[in-house]
Amino acid sequence: MFDSYLRRIGATRSSSLAELHERHLLSVPFENLYTHMDTRIVLEVPWLHDKIVAQRRGGFCYELNGLFAELLRHLGHHVDLLGARTIGERLGPPLDHLALLVDGTWLADVGFGAFTSRPLDWKSREDQRNPSGTFRLADVGDEVEVLMNGRPSYRLDRRPRELAEFVPTCWWHQTAPESHFRTQPMASLALPTGRITVTDKKVVRTENGHKTSTTIEDPAAAFLEHFGLHFRQSKASGVLRQL
Repeated sequence: MFDSYLRRIGATRSSSLAELHERHLLSVPFENLYTHMDTRIVLEVPWLHDKIVAQRRGGFCYELNGLFAELLRHLGHHVDLLGARTIGERLGPPLDHLALLVDGTWLADVGFGAFTSRPLDWKSREDQRNPSGTFRLADVGDEVEVLMNGRPSYRLDRRPRELAEFVPTCWWHQTAPESHFRTQPMASLALPTGRITVTDKKVVRTENGHKTSTTIEDPAAAFLEHFGLHFRQSKASGVLRQL
């Protein structure tokens, strides 16, 4: 199981945590296509492995970080699942996001879209720079706030959680009309010098700080071309189905 996972991300059993983290972001897309289909996300390792490894799909935080945690544990790391509240116009609910504390030292997160390319030093409260930006961890009461380029991204609860605890919020994100994951289908992947994101309306590519946006007429063709994802969208309902 885990050897095929390592092949999926182009890593080996001797890869460092930083390499595993970076290779994952370059190989597995952040995508929400199941939130626009009648397929319920199941937060169980066999189901996640089948989707992400066997089907070569992506997912959002609960899926990507949930399976990545199992890979790290298999390779000998101690991993705690941490619940977080995302910060946008307002502070999100508990368990709104899932991130990983690895070996009590590193904050890893391969499930937040455009975010840190490398694990962050959990104990540092100084600026931490990597190719994705400048990050800082700050104590806010009993929680830890993670900032990217000076802006808060989310606030972490220090208590370790079990993957099953995230099931209700995962279901809400997949089904609730208010969920931002229901706004439009999308897939996004880190590139060595930028990022590519495909929605049902456009392709946005960033290379060396230069962003281009191209309108598309056939979303299914774009998802297939850029991510190898086989889907068709109904013009009448907008609903996706997997081919």
